[in-house]
Amino acid sequence: MREKVLAWLNENVPPKRIQHILGVEQMAIELAGHYQLDPHTAAQAGLMHDLAKYFKPQRLLELARAEGLPIDEVDIAAPHLLHADISAIVARDEFGIADPEIIQAIADHTLGRPEMGAMSCIIFLADTLEAGRGNTEELQSLRQLSYQNLHRAVWHTCDYSLQYLLSTRCLIHPRTVRTRNWAMTASFSEN
Repeated sequence: MREKVLAWLNENVPPKRIQHILGVEQMAIELAGHYQLDPHTAAQAGLMHDLAKYFKPQRLLELARAEGLPIDEVDIAAPHLLHADISAIVARDEFGIADPEIIQAIADHTLGRPEMGAMSCIIFLADTLEAGRGNTEELQSLRQLSYQNLHRAVWHTCDYSLQYLLSTRCLIHPRTVRTRNWAMTASFSEN
């Protein structure tokens, strides 16, 4: 299966993005092992998380509508935010992935989702924190936190992403805010 996915990626994704995808796959495997989750599940979700990353905006919107996904004004203004949900559909339809944990982790990797499971948290974190994203002090701190407490790491990674989106004057999807608030609350309830 991995070779089939890599062949598909080589035809549909630029080489630099493939390096990111492989970084996400690797970090997901490591985090899954650390949290005693199935590394094979993490590897598949990591490898397929960006299948639709380079789909054209209109195609993303059309596929989302055909699937009956909720679409709000932010999705319409920034269709690339739908690529996670559409990547899950491509994983299901193109590669026959039926494991709901893999499908959900792929769908949740960009915006997160309140109440997301541990595998979704892992793919969400690996997407932002894989080694190819840089080696700043803040990223190093977030990487360390991801091995200490998943919910706290999701919360602080959301904050990191929100700060970037605010500084670059980008649209912020309400699901990211809901994910951040859920992770913060979940983190507090663990103490």
